[in-house]
Amino acid sequence: MFIAGLAIALLLSVSPLAAQTREAGEGLASGVVFHDRDRNGIRDRFEFGIRNVAVSNGRDVVLTDWRGRYQLPVTDDTIVFVAKPGGWATPLDERRIPRFYYIHKPAGSPQDLGFPGVAPTGPLPDRIDFPLYRQREPRAFSVILFGDTQPYTLEQLDLLGHDVAEELIGTEASFGISLGDLVGDDLALLDPLNGMLSRIGIPWYNVIGNHDLNFRAHSDHHSDETFERIYGPPTYAFSYGRVHFIVLDNVVYGGASGEERAPGSYAGGLSKRQLEFVENYLANVPKDRLVVLAMHIPFDSPPYSVPEHPELLELLEDRPHTLSLAAHMHFQENQFFGSHHHLIHATTSGSWWLGSEDEVGIPHATMRCGAPNGYSIIRFDGQRYSIRFKAARRAADHQMNIFAPESITSEEAAETEVVVNVFAGSERTRVELRLGDAGWTPLRREAREDPYYLQAIERDLVRVPRPPIFLPPAILSPHLWVGTLPENPPPGVHALEVRSTDMYGQTFRSHRFIRIERAAPDD
Repeated sequence: MFIAGLAIALLLSVSPLAAQTREAGEGLASGVVFHDRDRNGIRDRFEFGIRNVAVSNGRDVVLTDWRGRYQLPVTDDTIVFVAKPGGWATPLDERRIPRFYYIHKPAGSPQDLGFPGVAPTGPLPDRIDFPLYRQREPRAFSVILFGDTQPYTLEQLDLLGHDVAEELIGTEASFGISLGDLVGDDLALLDPLNGMLSRIGIPWYNVIGNHDLNFRAHSDHHSDETFERIYGPPTYAFSYGRVHFIVLDNVVYGGASGEERAPGSYAGGLSKRQLEFVENYLANVPKDRLVVLAMHIPFDSPPYSVPEHPELLELLEDRPHTLSLAAHMHFQENQFFGSHHHLIHATTSGSWWLGSEDEVGIPHATMRCGAPNGYSIIRFDGQRYSIRFKAARRAADHQMNIFAPESITSEEAAETEVVVNVFAGSERTRVELRLGDAGWTPLRREAREDPYYLQAIERDLVRVPRPPIFLPPAILSPHLWVGTLPENPPPGVHALEVRSTDMYGQTFRSHRFIRIERAAPDD
């Protein structure tokens, strides 16, 4: 495997500041990762360096020496960053966004991008030091996971606040992650979005999505300048406790074209430089640690894919504990690539904030798979993890919908189909049904359009209070289960009960009443 020669030099040489081979036009960034005891961001006397901390330029990864020193090659467009180790914290800005990087762009971003990028940073400093603080990080902790918040307007940003963010204020989660499409093309909304999420009260990490690009950029290279100004490197890594997180920018922008700078196309993809970064970072991660990848575009979910995902998975193949997270699709699906679990996460915006509104003016925004919009809480405990989906403004145990007729006759029961949508279900989920005190009957997983979602489309077409509210077409939902009722139940009102048990051993139950009528007598 490729391991940067620079990383070996830092691990094996007497001094990490020895001369190194550089490409034409490169300089050398150096500095110290130190324990900032007074948290003023400045290395004061008796604030000592921290050894064995990973620092990167987005490709090479080096470990600090016993005095906390590092050295890395840089060009005139490089972000140098520290990969936060477990048990330590980086500074946060006033919006609780982690500050773990230094941007080196002497000339700054291009000036014709419409949205502001990075201001000129000037010459490379003599030292780039990174402060870290001691932080208690337990073995067991939780993380809030968002997908595609994607407000296109301030009004939709308000919906995000009322529908999702407000109920998370005061959460005990250690931090949050947004899986891209933070906004819907208007990068001016990033600041108010960050202001809102900061009120939740926890650090927040961000992934770049296709709607977070600057569509006025001529090329992919400059499409993320605004993201970099606000959040830093689009590809980076950090640890919390014993879990290692790697964030990847896997959106490749085709570039604007023409005199009007019309937005170009985009695709999923990873560069050789990014794959080298992942490999170099993992070279210093023990094999028994859980590694979590976070990105925007899923590995393979037509029409979108990341062609390099087999190479990425190859870097993980000798690791028994891995997980990857994506969003983008506006539906939820659990995929498995051998032993590797890949979650295409639900979106907080659901179906782009579409759908008829409730009594407080919030659209239902049901996703095309029939699941509600929402977020997830990932619980980590050493090498293990469990994921629990949370529907926006619903009870925590609202994990499924049961579709069945209101009433049937006893004779129709055995032919009456029940459809259950388990919002976070997968091929490793077991779903069972029973009527009253009858025994449990297993249901079969079957890809089809969600019947409740089809009804929602019809209702919205009838109401049309202020177009456009029309929902997108249904997809074949990957988390539906189907079965029939027991034969000849007695007349009366019965409680139809469904229970699901997921891959983590979490069991959820839901009920639906159904009336059993007596059959009409034959004439």
